[in-house]
Amino acid sequence: MTAYPNEKELVERAKSDPEAFGILYQRYVNKIYTYIYYRTGNQHDAEDLTAKVFHQALNHIERYKDRGHPFSAWLYRIAHNLVANWHRDQKKRQTVALDDAKELNSDEKTSPYHNTVKNEATAILLEAIQQLPPVRQQLLILKFIDGLSNAEIGEILHRSEGAVKSLYHRTLVSLKDMLKEHPELIEPLEHGYDR
Repeated sequence: MTAYPNEKELVERAKSDPEAFGILYQRYVNKIYTYIYYRTGNQHDAEDLTAKVFHQALNHIERYKDRGHPFSAWLYRIAHNLVANWHRDQKKRQTVALDDAKELNSDEKTSPYHNTVKNEATAILLEAIQQLPPVRQQLLILKFIDGLSNAEIGEILHRSEGAVKSLYHRTLVSLKDMLKEHPELIEPLEHGYDR
């Protein structure tokens, strides 16, 4: 494959070169899949929707215009819209099965007791997060699953960095209220405030 010095050049090349689009696909498929997985709660739908994201991106890439945001922001916007439509079609919220959550973290080698406690904590936290409005769920996924900074999240959500910090603060307040009996679950989230 040809090396491209920057993403902007790669995106322009992808408008006419399938190999360049393949490079973009390889760069972002795992992040988009993970984002969708945590919004839908199941592997099958996440795989289908991820394929649709890249299918739509490929079909519309010739109309993509660089507006100063990373290409990934465009992909996340497509993913967000598809997930919103999926939720509308489902008319119910789904949860992440503990077996699926364990698969995502299968490289950890810990005691069965530790895994059980961790899985219970994960289930409690996921249940609380799924009660939040979709934009707050999206914020937490982008921050903690994808590891994005407040500035990067702002680009994806079309909000200022300050607005992202404010939304994050309000989200933590809501989660603290929901998880009064489990304050230890909030502590790791509080450390991501300034990132």
